[in-house]
Amino acid sequence: MKKQPEKPFAFRGKLFFATVFIGYSIFAFLNFSGAIAALQKSGMILFKILPILAVVILMTATINFFLQPKQIVKHLGKESGAKGWFAMLLAGVISHGPMYAWYPLIDDLRRHGMRDGLIVVFFYARAIKIPLLPMMIDYFGLLFTLILSCYILLGAIIQGLMLEKLPRSYIR
Repeated sequence: MKKQPEKPFAFRGKLFFATVFIGYSIFAFLNFSGAIAALQKSGMILFKILPILAVVILMTATINFFLQPKQIVKHLGKESGAKGWFAMLLAGVISHGPMYAWYPLIDDLRRHGMRDGLIVVFFYARAIKIPLLPMMIDYFGLLFTLILSCYILLGAIIQGLMLEKLPRSYIR
């Protein structure tokens, strides 16, 4: 089977935008008040995530300014070792906001050589929410919370290792 050449990101973004625009246009034609309500809700969500997006863009710019691709590969690439796994576990646990807000930063790190397994670890470890831990301890107890958190972190590493065992052709 012949592999299709990958379309540039700009084209995919324009295609996505055109699809959403056409969808909203059809929806507006069928139910104008519903379309207005949907646009207002979308605007409120966008307004809510703008601060998070700004932080992610700032972090991406900072990483691009201070870190050279060689440094990223050293810390998060194929030769990163346990330090890279631990760093991404920690980064996943302390990260906040919606997951999709982190996609641009993680994509940028990936283009600079970050391992795919570490991406999995980051997203998996986000299941532990530091602000919610006190409430979880209150409801379920300290021992349960610690064991579950350890299972989540262990699961993150296992999932990352499993992804790295897949043939490269399945990824991307």
